[in-house]
Amino acid sequence: MKQLFSNLKGNLFGGVTAGIVALPLALAFGVSSGLGPSAGLYGAIFIGFFAALFGGTQTQISGPTAPMTAVSMVVISGIVAANDGILDQALPSILTVFLLAGLMQVVLGVLKLGMYIRYIPYPVVSGFMTAIGLIIIITQLLPALGYYPKEDTLFVDLFKPQAEELFLENILKEEAGEGILVLEDFKETIERSGEITSEMILKEAQNLAGSRASGVIGAIRVLPRALERLKWTELILTLATILIIYGFKRITRVIPSTLVALLVVSGVAYFFHIEYRPIENIPEGFPIPEFRIFTEFDLGSISPYLFTAFTLALLGSIDSLLTSVVADNITKTRHQPNRELIGQGIGNSIAALFAGLPGAGATIRTVVNINAGGTSRLSGMISGILLLFILLALGPVASQIPAAVLAGILITVGISVMDYRGLKAIPSLPKNMRLGPIRISADVVIMLIVMVLATVWNLVYAVGIGLIIASLIFMKAIGDLTSKSSEVRALEKEKAWPDEKQFPKYLEDKVFIKHLKGPLFFGNTSGFQQLSLQIPPTAHTVILRLGRMQYMDQSGLYAMENVLQALIRKEVVILFVDLLEQPRYLMEGIDIIPELVPEAQIFDSFRSCMQWIRENNPVAKS
Repeated sequence: MKQLFSNLKGNLFGGVTAGIVALPLALAFGVSSGLGPSAGLYGAIFIGFFAALFGGTQTQISGPTAPMTAVSMVVISGIVAANDGILDQALPSILTVFLLAGLMQVVLGVLKLGMYIRYIPYPVVSGFMTAIGLIIIITQLLPALGYYPKEDTLFVDLFKPQAEELFLENILKEEAGEGILVLEDFKETIERSGEITSEMILKEAQNLAGSRASGVIGAIRVLPRALERLKWTELILTLATILIIYGFKRITRVIPSTLVALLVVSGVAYFFHIEYRPIENIPEGFPIPEFRIFTEFDLGSISPYLFTAFTLALLGSIDSLLTSVVADNITKTRHQPNRELIGQGIGNSIAALFAGLPGAGATIRTVVNINAGGTSRLSGMISGILLLFILLALGPVASQIPAAVLAGILITVGISVMDYRGLKAIPSLPKNMRLGPIRISADVVIMLIVMVLATVWNLVYAVGIGLIIASLIFMKAIGDLTSKSSEVRALEKEKAWPDEKQFPKYLEDKVFIKHLKGPLFFGNTSGFQQLSLQIPPTAHTVILRLGRMQYMDQSGLYAMENVLQALIRKEVVILFVDLLEQPRYLMEGIDIIPELVPEAQIFDSFRSCMQWIRENNPVAKS
């Protein structure tokens, strides 16, 4: 507690500054997600406060981030579409997925898995981050141009027949569930269809139009219509926001340029009575918990999104721990990764209860906090409290912010979040993979696959596919390397180890020595299984030197058993030297030891093995 308040002034300035930086981003992420600006603000408040209170990084500032918002968009759009485009109806299921993601983060921390998250391959992360940037930029083109599909009457009219078809389909499903035979009497169907009003059809058509224009493909699909119906006022506000964000940084970085752009452009638009589209109204008063998460819980509606919830948890964990490393480098401290995951999970869980967006540790906000004097978790808590004060005192004012300003802010976020380091490295990476006549870097292939699939298809599946491809390429590379280093060669052709220099000449055609270098696993068992075929016919003893075989999996275990059985059938004596603990444990488990290789034929050193040969081999005795 003493440490918490040891630098009250610095933590106060740090928290206030970080909160000011977080405000425009929170509003922008909320609008971008589809839940509205209040969701972004609620997420920044509760994640910022509770992740700081319970987390393991003293100076971390948390809240909605671009990657977390992009994945959240997948959840929100999918569940809303499954609920006839009605957001309020879909909200309990959406928040349940967010709540599960937070709880999964807590479990990751409790199981002490924080240290393993850093093993996600860089090409997967690079492709994902670049895709995030492209998604944000492309999806913000429509609001930047002042085009909203649900307000385009001609576009909405195209979906009215489909809307009517959906209503009729729902009526027929209801009647089938009630046991009404539609083909015998259409009277009931006609009566129910009469309850459908033109307003209901219009609303459904608007939802369909919105779904049609959602995502990257949807935005590209309707971009020509948006250009035809361009609203110059909205475009000018967007461009002005972008110019101020980049231009003000050249003047000073003491004051956040994003906040300056928000205040200046919004103020000019409001006070000069420029016609613009404001963001959605931000509810006044303290956020109210969404108890419908529990009262309307439906496992069937969220089960398709359980993997997405895990992806959110994993992504939030990676994002937060990377920011923690940045904070460590600046402050020369060390964070507690598992405690940080628990804190982030608690923050995300509480945010979900109050209809807030999920988030993670935010690098820019954390750096701003440190530079402003923040040294303890108190600064993160103050940041959340400041945003709560803004919500309670200035909610109606914030509701007048132009939507085009937030579009401009998000476009700059999309530009900044792309992984330019990975993109610039493409030409210089070693071309170690062949695709038909083309040689290309395996890392580049992984990055491009993840980037393209995440941009035009599905973020979650793209990451999963990228991880699978990266794992397969890695296993092939390790298998090739191990097979090469473990190539089976006769002693006179293989470089002898130092303790083999004095090996007797008269035993060279009688005793075959095999060096196993590296793990024996499913990626390199095929080469090892050729061992029995490559032993000289005059050899009656095989020495397997296993001191460098640190690991063996089940495939390697059974490959070893097959080879040993083949050798025993040829009446070859098998000797183990320097057998390590993990392989020995597995071999004892299926009785390779002692049935195929007795304890008396297992040696701690090559010298003791040679002593045994001299004592038990007739040729050696002679």
